[in-house]
Amino acid sequence: MTKHYKSKAQRILPGGSLGTPIVAVVGRPNVGKSTLFNRLAREKIAIVHDEPGVTRDRHYIDTSAFGRDYTLIDTGGFDPDSDDPMKSGIANHVRAAIKEADVIVFVSDALHELTSADRAAVSLLRGAKKPVIYAANKADSPAADANAFEMYRLGVNAVIPISALHGRGIGELEAAIVNALPDPLPLEEHEDHITRIAVIGRPNAGKSSLMNRLLGEDRMLVDDKPGTTRDAIDAMIERNGVQYVFIDTAGIRRKGKVAKADDTVESMSVLHAIRSIERAHIVVVMCDASEGVAEQDAKILGLAEDRGRAMIVALNKSDLMSPKELDKIEERARDKLTFAPYVPIVRVSAKTGRGVSHLFKTIDQVRDAFNKRVTTGELNRFFEKVLERRPPPTMGGKAPRLYYITQAEAHPPVFIAMSNAPDSLHFSYRRFVINQLREHFGFEGVPVRVHYKDKRKKKTESDEESEK
Repeated sequence: MTKHYKSKAQRILPGGSLGTPIVAVVGRPNVGKSTLFNRLAREKIAIVHDEPGVTRDRHYIDTSAFGRDYTLIDTGGFDPDSDDPMKSGIANHVRAAIKEADVIVFVSDALHELTSADRAAVSLLRGAKKPVIYAANKADSPAADANAFEMYRLGVNAVIPISALHGRGIGELEAAIVNALPDPLPLEEHEDHITRIAVIGRPNAGKSSLMNRLLGEDRMLVDDKPGTTRDAIDAMIERNGVQYVFIDTAGIRRKGKVAKADDTVESMSVLHAIRSIERAHIVVVMCDASEGVAEQDAKILGLAEDRGRAMIVALNKSDLMSPKELDKIEERARDKLTFAPYVPIVRVSAKTGRGVSHLFKTIDQVRDAFNKRVTTGELNRFFEKVLERRPPPTMGGKAPRLYYITQAEAHPPVFIAMSNAPDSLHFSYRRFVINQLREHFGFEGVPVRVHYKDKRKKKTESDEESEK
C-alpha cells in the first residue's frame, strides 16, 4: 500500500497563477531513471543507454498527471563511494536536486540486490525532510515484486514496483507523486501591484552589472569569471515613484560548457532560474550583444512563454558595437525566436547606462500589457471588423463561425471565443486571431491565449439548468 504524503510547503507565485512544484528522480546509475523520466514526461527526452552513467546534466520538463502540473527533473546516478570524479560530481548533483525538489522519487533496480550506493541514498533521503516515493524499477511482472520489497529492510514505509519500460505500476506511481505535491497557493493580492522582473541569461552576460547600475551601488558581486552569481537575489528599486523587484539569478550555461566539478552549483542555478521565472511577472533575458541570442537563451524564453510570463530580450554591451552590427544581431535574434516574435529587443549597456531608460520604458509597457483587461464591447467591435476582413476558412467540409469573444483572465491575457465548430478552426487562423489581438490592443511582449468553445454545447447546458 502506498503511503500518502501531504506537504505543508506552498509556492507563492505572481498574478494569481499557480505554482509548478518540482519532482526530482534520483537513484544510482543504470536503474532506469531516464526511462522513467521519459515515461512520466510522455516524451523521449533523456538519453537512454545500457552504459552506466550516461545521464550527465539534469534534464527537466514540465509535465502533468491527474490534472496536476509539475516540473520533472532527471539526475545523474548517485554513487557517493566512487573514486570516479564524474560520479562524485553527480552525487553532488543529486544532493542539489534533493535540496530544491518538492517531491523526490527514488529509483532502485528490482532485479538486483541493494548496493551500498542504494543504502547511502536512502539514508540521505530519510534525512531530507521531503516527501520521498520509493520505486523499484524493472519489476516487469508480479514475480519480480519480491525482490523489489528488499527496500523495506532499510526502514522504508512503502515501495511501488514498476516497469518504466513497459508501463507497469506507473499509474500508482503518478498517483503517489500527485498526492505528495504541495498545495498551490495564489499570490497575496497586496503584493500583486509590485512588478517583479527576473533577470536571466547565460553567465557573463552582464546581469549583475545591470543590477549594480540599477541600484546605483555595488550590491551584487561582479566578476569576469562565468557563474559568479549563485543564488536568486531580490532587490527593490523605486524609479519615478514606481516600485520594482528585480530578481538577479545565476547564469544558465549551455550543456557541454559545465565543468563537472561545478555540477552542484550549475544544477542549482538552473533550478533557481526556473523558480525565478515562476516568481516573476516579467522575464528579462540578458545576452552579450557580441554573442547574440543563443539557443540556450531561446530555451529560457520558452520556459517563460510556457509559464505565461511577459518577456524582454536585452542586448548588453551594445556600446561596443555599431548600429549596423546591432541591426544584424537583432535580425539573427528574430530567427532564433520564431516561436515568440512579439518579444521586444532592447539595446543596453550596463557599464555606461546607455539604454537603461528605454529598458524601464519597455518594462512598463509589457507590464501594462500583462495586466491589461479589454471590455467585451471593445473586443466584439474589434472582432466584427476582423471577421469582415477575413472570416474563418472552411475546413473539413465545415464552415466555422465565430460569434463573440470575451476576456476571461489577465496576467497573461486569456480570451474565450464562442464558435459553432471550434475543432474546424485551422491553426493558422487561430494564430491570425492572436496576432490581431496583440497588434490592435498592444499586447507586446506578452503571450496571448485564445480558447475556443462550442456555443451549441453551452446552450444545451443552459437549457438543462433552466429545466431544473
